[in-house]
Amino acid sequence: MSTGTHRPSAYQPSEIQLGRAAYRQRQTVRSVLIAAFSTLVVGVAIYLGITGSPGWDRVRTSFFSWSVAKASFVPVLEGLWLNIRMLVVCAALALVLGLVIAVLRTLRGPVFFPVRALATTYTYAFRGIPLIIVIYLFAFGVPGLRLQGTPNVYILGGAALVVTYGAYLAEVFRAGIESVHPSQLAAARSLGLTYRQTMRHVVLPQAIRRVAPPLLNDTVALQKDVGLVSLAGPVDAVRAAQIATAEHFNYTPYIVAAVLFVLLALPLIAITDAVTLRAARRQNAGA
Repeated sequence: MSTGTHRPSAYQPSEIQLGRAAYRQRQTVRSVLIAAFSTLVVGVAIYLGITGSPGWDRVRTSFFSWSVAKASFVPVLEGLWLNIRMLVVCAALALVLGLVIAVLRTLRGPVFFPVRALATTYTYAFRGIPLIIVIYLFAFGVPGLRLQGTPNVYILGGAALVVTYGAYLAEVFRAGIESVHPSQLAAARSLGLTYRQTMRHVVLPQAIRRVAPPLLNDTVALQKDVGLVSLAGPVDAVRAAQIATAEHFNYTPYIVAAVLFVLLALPLIAITDAVTLRAARRQNAGA
């Protein structure tokens, strides 16, 4: 007995659509093969060019000694733990400092001119001074004042990183804040929101989302620059590599430290690329 209902048949792609899908698949495989072959050719050329140079044996002995690498791995790894802790703390504090400075620079009205002037002077100064000089000023200049309660070199070196990267992040945050259209601020104020509520609920969420990729890029740069804190004296990965180099009269510990820093940066770089790609797709979809 017929029920009067008709079950639709499964969707069957047309021959043209199947041909297009097969063509795209062939093009993808072809592109992958070409990329792999060209990469292999370039890699072999670089390897032969380096290993075939007259001084390669001496460089291999001085920078790529397996025995020295094994002997220095543990001390360098222990020093890297200090770099990781400083990265987490300094990144969080630099983000907070940069956001505060960015908000201060966007304050309107003549009464806030001194605040804006101080914030602008701070960003200009610490974006222009090399980080090495800032570390020297904090690590050696501040203790020279002989003030009561002067922190140790760990904190002073971290403070140099925070104030320097806070200036860079402040400009990133300010660019995000100013990218929000003024009509949204006007609409929020017309609804009865105060300036503080408007910044908190309307402007800052959009600004932070828009500048997330450059913020992560600066964090990657900070991950690398935490190694400069060794200039102040703490035994981090770079300082441990320096000590091991002096012990073995070999530069391999620096290569060990470099490899560890690269491995430390890979997850953050992957997150940065994913966020950047997602932001680009969102923007293209909106366009």
